[in-house]
Amino acid sequence: MIVTLTVNPALDKTIELGEPLSHGAVQRATASHVQAAGKGVNVSRAIAAAGVPTLAVLPGASTDPLITALSSDKLAHRTLSITEPLRTNITLTDPDGTTTKINEPGPALTAQQLAELGGLVAEEAAGADWLVLAGSLPPSVPADFYAQLTAQLRTSLGGKCPKIAVDTSGAPLTELFAHSAQHIPDLIKPNAEELAELVGSFDEAALEGSIELATDCAKKLLETGIGAVLATLGAQGALLVTEQGVWHGSHTPITPRSTVGAGDSSLAGYLLADVAGASAPERLKNAVAYGAAATQLPGSTIPTESDLTVDAVTVDELTSTQGTES
Repeated sequence: MIVTLTVNPALDKTIELGEPLSHGAVQRATASHVQAAGKGVNVSRAIAAAGVPTLAVLPGASTDPLITALSSDKLAHRTLSITEPLRTNITLTDPDGTTTKINEPGPALTAQQLAELGGLVAEEAAGADWLVLAGSLPPSVPADFYAQLTAQLRTSLGGKCPKIAVDTSGAPLTELFAHSAQHIPDLIKPNAEELAELVGSFDEAALEGSIELATDCAKKLLETGIGAVLATLGAQGALLVTEQGVWHGSHTPITPRSTVGAGDSSLAGYLLADVAGASAPERLKNAVAYGAAATQLPGSTIPTESDLTVDAVTVDELTSTQGTES
């Protein structure tokens, strides 16, 4: 079982443009898509499509359009009822796959609601293989929410606490490493921009342009006690850095259609391979295959196994240490 928490879910509306976006102009769309989403919800979609048990935990009233959409899609979920409506995010995609996103802030959650949401996660995640904490945090939610929840779950669940993966950015990401080791998850999935935020010495372009530099930055995070860093680097593929070694995965060139959900799909691919008992290189290979498949689909469509081209992914071991990957 893989449980996901999306604190700030959204209805994702993607508009495909026939011409590149022109500021101030009137443009016509060639297609549009609407889907109940949010990073954790997207991960659960990919996992459910692969036939692996998953549960998406999120706030939202039963009558909210996002929640009713999840019910219509038959995606297993459990919600904390709130009165405020959930947000809608808009993505504009150019013909070359370039995306422009407009994200609403989302509803404010009270301290009591956050406590109840944490209790709901603890109840559902006990004994699961993985818990994924994903996405931005709504207004009023403390930046260290993911860090504190990680520590609380490890204390309250003990041996029943699942492995914890976090995919977020900004202060919620950096706060993971601002406390004790108890607050640090087992896995993070930064992109180049987020990896740059963590190390503070380089920018996104530098890390996407140099696998060696990105590797060095990810290795520094291992010193904090984190178990693994799965870094997605756009067209340069992805890195998996653990105490057992470093692997780089790349896909043969593709024509992107939309990058929305690609990182979420990569994380789902990694977790699916992990629960199947795959080795580190195979986990990375599946992650890259899922991410590449997502970029070739419209809007925020999440890939299924039939969309994958796993044989088009190459994984190279860059460095290794003694011992084997379990």
